[in-house]
Amino acid sequence: MRHLIILFLSVLSFTVNAQNIIGKTISEGNALPYVNIYLKGTKKGTVSNDAGSFKIKDVEAGTYTVIASFTGYQTQKKTINVSSNDVIVDFNLSESELLDEVVVTGTLKAVSRLESPVPVEVYSPAFLKKNPTPNIFEALQNVNGVRPQINCNVCNTGDIHINGLEGPYTLVLIDGMPIVSGLSTVYGLSGIPNSLIEQIEIVKGPASSLYGSEAVGGLINIITKLPENAPRFFADSYITGWGEVNLDLGFKTKVGNKANLLFGTNYFNYNNPIDNNGDNFTDLTLQNRISVFQKWDFKRKQNRQFSLAGRYFYEDRWGGEMQWNPSFRGGDDVYGESIYTSRFELLGKYQLPVEEKVLFQFSYTDHDQNSVYGNVPYLAQQRIGFGQFTWDKPLKNHDLLFGAAARYNFYDDSTPATVDADEVVIPSLFAQDEIELNDKHTLLLGARYDYDKRHGNIFTPRIAYKFKPTSDDIFRINAGTGFRVVNIFTEEHAALTGARDVIISEALKPERSYNINANYLKKFYTKSGAIIGLDASAWYTYFTNLILPDYDTNPNQIIYDNLDGKAVTKGVSLNLDAIIASGIKVLVGATLQDVSQTENGVKQRQILTERFTGTWGLSYKNYKTNLTLDYTGNIYGPMRLPLLGELDPRSENSPTWSIQNIQLTYDGLLNFEIYGGVKNLLDWTPNKGNPFIIARANDPFDKDVAFDNDGNALVTADNPYGLTFDPSYVYAPNQGIRLFFGLRYSFK
Repeated sequence: MRHLIILFLSVLSFTVNAQNIIGKTISEGNALPYVNIYLKGTKKGTVSNDAGSFKIKDVEAGTYTVIASFTGYQTQKKTINVSSNDVIVDFNLSESELLDEVVVTGTLKAVSRLESPVPVEVYSPAFLKKNPTPNIFEALQNVNGVRPQINCNVCNTGDIHINGLEGPYTLVLIDGMPIVSGLSTVYGLSGIPNSLIEQIEIVKGPASSLYGSEAVGGLINIITKLPENAPRFFADSYITGWGEVNLDLGFKTKVGNKANLLFGTNYFNYNNPIDNNGDNFTDLTLQNRISVFQKWDFKRKQNRQFSLAGRYFYEDRWGGEMQWNPSFRGGDDVYGESIYTSRFELLGKYQLPVEEKVLFQFSYTDHDQNSVYGNVPYLAQQRIGFGQFTWDKPLKNHDLLFGAAARYNFYDDSTPATVDADEVVIPSLFAQDEIELNDKHTLLLGARYDYDKRHGNIFTPRIAYKFKPTSDDIFRINAGTGFRVVNIFTEEHAALTGARDVIISEALKPERSYNINANYLKKFYTKSGAIIGLDASAWYTYFTNLILPDYDTNPNQIIYDNLDGKAVTKGVSLNLDAIIASGIKVLVGATLQDVSQTENGVKQRQILTERFTGTWGLSYKNYKTNLTLDYTGNIYGPMRLPLLGELDPRSENSPTWSIQNIQLTYDGLLNFEIYGGVKNLLDWTPNKGNPFIIARANDPFDKDVAFDNDGNALVTADNPYGLTFDPSYVYAPNQGIRLFFGLRYSFK
């Protein structure tokens, strides 16, 4: 009987002393659901519901640290004392671009950025809002070490340079699937509503051991939101003083009890020909674009993953002489570059219903392009199918990943390069082992094997080492190899315009690269409550069999062959990211680099690569007035430019140039944001200091150019510099200063 009384009193004592912790999680005045709430040092925790409410039950008396964390938001900690009453704790989370994000791109596994042995840079929707753009291609202009390169003054298509390497060396992924290639980089980065993006992850340096060809210079992974994390409805639209109109719309909904649907659409229109530099060519390509995106997330037993996503993209763009209209398409009376693009993408992932964690991922892309460059047609079809199985097997002190993949490539165009369609299947095997040597030391070993019937066996190993002496200091060293199989006509705009003849002087071999990268990541905490992140890197990449277009030997030709020598890219970069308690946020980056090639003992800078670049984003929010001021910009050092010969009067090197923007946002209305500002504050365009940008803009079909027997343009009274028509002298956008105004609505 005495024992029963003691037991009863013990239970009664626990009941009296055990209380609940209750509260809400919000962001910008709206409920923020699915936030992880837990008590540090215990196993107690919960997740906030759809209304942002949470409850941690039966907490014993004592002092605790309550932590709230959610991807893309600053983690918050609060110290509480639990006694005889329930404790109320509310969290108001702010979006963050700082260090604590969950990343997947570096190792194909979801880990904290601080724990990843591979350096990964993360950019959230808050970063994209600082300088609204109609596509991600333009948004990347404020990422340190990443430069959107416009490849043509007329059609304004382009690619992404990472650490000075040309666009074809950058692999672009959507939700981890490689569905964007050389032909379609600019299209794959257009038409995804920014409101649907969870985050953008960037890895600089070779990643071929996990992702295969094209991931030589680096990769960009655009991760879309899970439907349950997206707003119930959102709309975002803005216009500019040039007449550009951009509209994003979307919603999420539940379909039955086991599926969530996320839908979004983007529409962009620019139909206002402007010629501020007086060459009778449009300064900005006219565009009419629509993109529709849909993502399904299915609930399964044991929280196994199953999601499907699809996107359709259509665009009609043209640039050229101001008097051009569709009736001139394909003729030689008025010059225009007209591109009709129809494209769809399907991707998904499915976790197999087995005890082990085995994931199947797949994607398929169909890209159809109907183009004319003056009177030169370019009709192209590209299909890419990709399937991949991964087996995630954690063991004691080892985190293993095994994978098998196959990639199907089909490419056909109207050029002499593909008399027969290029069709190939590339099977691959890869393995990775992340070894935890102890609490401070981690080693990652990985290797990939690909078989390409055109080139045989390709083996790409990598090794990474992470040293974490404290919770706020991380040293990383990564080394590996990369490879790339080249398709010239998907990558070289000047080959398509007919402005230059393409000469392939030998059977091209796959490019190989060898890379080493050192990275240091540091967090500082000040007494005033500020958090400062420091991210510094140094890299060295050595290329063999490099294929670069030779513009210099003959101004009327582009000559391709494997480099008989070496090519090197090396440099250092620094990012500083700070959140200051007074409402000031700072993101500043700088990169110094040297990109060169050496052949026959002669070293030369690679064309269109800058020696230094800088980016910044400064934000100040005044909470009393609900106003936020954002000042963003970039600065680029001189680049060597493609001239047409010794008599070409245009500058051989670009000047140092900068694009700067300012924006004011008001968020004092429920669910609404009003924003506006000025883009390109300095009104910088590349025609400043040059007699012209487009060579022979007055004679785009070279009707009045005289040639010698070798096909070289002759100097005549009408052609004093001996030039032919060429729109490839481009390094910066032709679009000058302009106002913009927008309205954003989000209902969570």
